[in-house]
Amino acid sequence: MQQNLRLNEYKVLFYRLILAYLFYFIARVLFYTYNAELLRVESVSDFLMLCYYGMTFDTTSILYVNLLFIVFSILPILKNTNKAYQKFLFYLYFTTNLLAYATNFVDFIYYKYTFARTTSVVWEVLKHETNKNTLLFSFIFDYWHVPLLFLLCATVWVYLYKKVNVKTLKPTKLIPYFGFSVVAFLFIILMVIGGIRGGDFKKSTRPINLLDASRHVKNIVHSDIVLNTPFALIRTLFTNGFAKQNYAGVTVELIDKEIQPIKEYHNNPKTKPNVVVFILESYGREYIGAFNKDMKIPNYKSHAPFLDSLAQHSLIFNNAFANGRQSIHGMSSVLAGIPSFKDAFTSSPYPKQKIESIVSTLKGEGYDTSFFHGAANGSMGFLGFSNILGIDHYYGRTEFNDDSQFDGFWGIWDEPFLQYMKKTLDIKKSPFFASVFTVSSHEPYIIPEKYKDKFHEGGVPIHKCAEYTDYALKRFFDEAKKEAWFANTIFVLVADHCNQIYYDEYHKPINHFAVPILIYQPNSKYVGVDTDLAQQIDIYPTILDMIGYDKPFRSWGRSLIDKKTTAPFVINSTGSIYQFSKGNYICTFDGQNALGFYDINDTALKHNLIKNRNAEMNAVELQCKAFIQDYMNRVVDKKMTSEK
Repeated sequence: MQQNLRLNEYKVLFYRLILAYLFYFIARVLFYTYNAELLRVESVSDFLMLCYYGMTFDTTSILYVNLLFIVFSILPILKNTNKAYQKFLFYLYFTTNLLAYATNFVDFIYYKYTFARTTSVVWEVLKHETNKNTLLFSFIFDYWHVPLLFLLCATVWVYLYKKVNVKTLKPTKLIPYFGFSVVAFLFIILMVIGGIRGGDFKKSTRPINLLDASRHVKNIVHSDIVLNTPFALIRTLFTNGFAKQNYAGVTVELIDKEIQPIKEYHNNPKTKPNVVVFILESYGREYIGAFNKDMKIPNYKSHAPFLDSLAQHSLIFNNAFANGRQSIHGMSSVLAGIPSFKDAFTSSPYPKQKIESIVSTLKGEGYDTSFFHGAANGSMGFLGFSNILGIDHYYGRTEFNDDSQFDGFWGIWDEPFLQYMKKTLDIKKSPFFASVFTVSSHEPYIIPEKYKDKFHEGGVPIHKCAEYTDYALKRFFDEAKKEAWFANTIFVLVADHCNQIYYDEYHKPINHFAVPILIYQPNSKYVGVDTDLAQQIDIYPTILDMIGYDKPFRSWGRSLIDKKTTAPFVINSTGSIYQFSKGNYICTFDGQNALGFYDINDTALKHNLIKNRNAEMNAVELQCKAFIQDYMNRVVDKKMTSEK
């Protein structure tokens, strides 16, 4: 009898936890529905299998979130079943569960921009923003159907919870009641610990993390279906993605030969042209016609007529990729040649150290250095990282000092801000280095009212923003070419990461990182199309090679105009899996072992060749390990310069 009293409570507890599984399944279905173009599952049975694998990750999330609820539900006390105590459990249950559950709904939309489940890095992004409330209300207004779906799910969840209640009963024999309760309490807690770990009690087995989702999929992007957002947040909340590595077979000699972290070029005479680097917010390679001429995309339309025209007089790299997934990754990759993998380098414990970069090397040559960003000063952490790099002048929304040109969300519209930048450069003494991070080609995808009939949405909302930013660039170049400094300037244009996708070609996983790299120098020899692999971290050494900088410097990238020193390669990360491309293969790597090898042209990652490994595949994996080892060890040991 005493056991039956508690068994009723345990059955109700089990029912309440099962409800969480049901709604996590619903969230997974909705997540796929919103992102079907990116995730593409071939059949219902394949999707259900992914959901099955996802239950392990749901278990971890649900048990973490409900840990207090479970403990209070099974405490060996006498008041468990009274109405006041059950009311307390009700509020505890839904406060914790609905807060965690809501994060899944954020990724219905946010996933389109990051191509990964949201992790704790999001807090590092948001902490620098002064417009959090504006962004939140914009999200709710623009994507009203998402919070509506959340409220609908929450309402049904509450209704189902209330359908089954604990019976209000009091035990008559206390010793059997408490004896059974204590044993059951210990057993349930033991099961909870096992569930949180992923269902395994072995000491040799670590608790599951984001990487484990990739074990169950053939297509790497499907790991995001297996995962859930609360899991991604919880598992990365107190982790540090930077740890020293010591891979078998990776020697100092191998690193020096294949990775060449210390570069030195003697290809060009020493000159001191001005250097201006444009980092274009969310400006994927897909939007620019000049970079898609050989892609054979049916009914392709360009959204960048000015960049198309500029490309005819520039050296462009139509096989270039980002080294990160977010804006905070872009600045360190482009200016300092430091990629970001699981975590952003700038959000790690290690950015506050001496860092060799395009900024430090050019300052050593007498350059004045500037960084322009039309958002609130400090947004994205750019002001802080500018100070670490040693940039002389930071120009933000504060310095622009005219909020009549504020877009209401992120910063100053690109057209007026680029004109402000041009006028600021007019009074600089040469040689100068300047970099600008644009803001207008960004969600919520708005353009100035006066241009609403000039630029059109096209296939996806960002298209009109891409056209507007392209126009802003045209206005900048039209005015800048009237100035004396223009003719003696190297201009580099690159995107920080990709964004909304319209064409099937860019739905392929590798092309989620496809960005343009364009180098323009008036009346120079650098004109044409280069099809070699290229990446953001190559920009810094390329500029130094172009100007004839002849001293050693630290760089993991390579000079894109040097065809004899380092072989082309690309490295980036989905947030859990490294992707390393070189020679004939793409290697996917989980940090310890290769998960797959794909033909270099199989950007959809459809045909895993790992069962037929050959010598070149082994070499590519070893080079991937060598890069990661040197990267991690240099970051942790604070050896980010060429100094010995």
